[in-house]
Amino acid sequence: MDLLKNLARKKNYLLWLLVLVTAGIFLKMTFFAPAKIKVMSVEKRDLTAQVYGNGTVEAKVVVGVSSKITGRIVELFADQGDRVKRGQLLAKLENDDFRHQEEQSEAGLSRSAAGLNLEQATLQKARSNLILAEKNAQRFKTLAEKNMVSKQEAEQYDTVCQVAREEVTRSQAAVEAARMEQQAGRAGVGFARSKIADTLIYAPQDGVIITRDLEKGATVSPGMSIFTLADPRTVWMKANVDESELQGVAVGKKAMIALRSSPGEQLAGQVARLGHQSDRVTEELEVDVAFTVPLKNFRLGEQSDVYIVAGMKQAAPSLPSAAIVTKDTKRGVWVVKNGKLAFKEVTIGIVDRRNFTEIISGVDGGDEVAMAPPPEMAKFQAGMKVRVAP
Repeated sequence: MDLLKNLARKKNYLLWLLVLVTAGIFLKMTFFAPAKIKVMSVEKRDLTAQVYGNGTVEAKVVVGVSSKITGRIVELFADQGDRVKRGQLLAKLENDDFRHQEEQSEAGLSRSAAGLNLEQATLQKARSNLILAEKNAQRFKTLAEKNMVSKQEAEQYDTVCQVAREEVTRSQAAVEAARMEQQAGRAGVGFARSKIADTLIYAPQDGVIITRDLEKGATVSPGMSIFTLADPRTVWMKANVDESELQGVAVGKKAMIALRSSPGEQLAGQVARLGHQSDRVTEELEVDVAFTVPLKNFRLGEQSDVYIVAGMKQAAPSLPSAAIVTKDTKRGVWVVKNGKLAFKEVTIGIVDRRNFTEIISGVDGGDEVAMAPPPEMAKFQAGMKVRVAP
């Protein structure tokens, strides 16, 4: 009996020992096992540095089509969304008053022309009278010198000659006044016709009607916009780019634009203009990006995104961007040596949108760079044991 009891106690002891050993192996293989990671090496890739910006579609040239005069709109010949040509009639204002003014000015011009003809005839008559008076005065002067007529009679003819000469002078002045009156009449007619012309509103340039601001029957005053016209050739995207990402952004750089109305479609463009004053609150700079092919259908103010190509490199040594971490304000990677982690500081270059980063220095193709999910990489320490996943 004692032998059986001893065997039972030994059996229970061995069983517990087996359980403890199994549990220890399990804990060592799970909770206390070295972190499981993947490793990769530096590879050469073609990289493109792109700078992101967001903004809206705008037009560089936006013109308000207005009237030079005050008047009531009687006809509109264009509407929002219409494409118009320079010189195309867009609107007509009421012109009855100006028509009457034109008729009155034309009548005044005809009257001044008739007055000029009358004064010219009077001048011609005065000149004829002056010629006759000069002849009589000369003849009687000669007769008086020969005592054939009295000196008083000769003086009378001389006086008549002086009066005739003054009449010619007056008639010349009257003709000149009539000419000036006629010139003023022509100016009045021209003014009335220009006012009539001002009642017709034409497109100042080719473009697209963005808005129709007034309707038929409305009274417009000088400077009040009837239409808003945009030149489609100058439509571009006004993007806001973070100051920290402006390096490499310059006029002429290529870009890809994505409109909110066309998700998934990218439109080619290029940087047309850079601002010279950043927003002091958002710390962003305005960058104007032109469309390579002008938009046929556009909506000013539409939200859009742009990626500006700031730089390109071919066959550049690179790593996935997720492999690069920051430790004590230093950028670097974790490399695996003899099953343990070591931190290596690196110098980076181009960051590609495909999540690859150029490695300028710090590691080479022979280094095994550790990769793991971000929560795991946050726990990495120098000298930490790791397991490399197959």
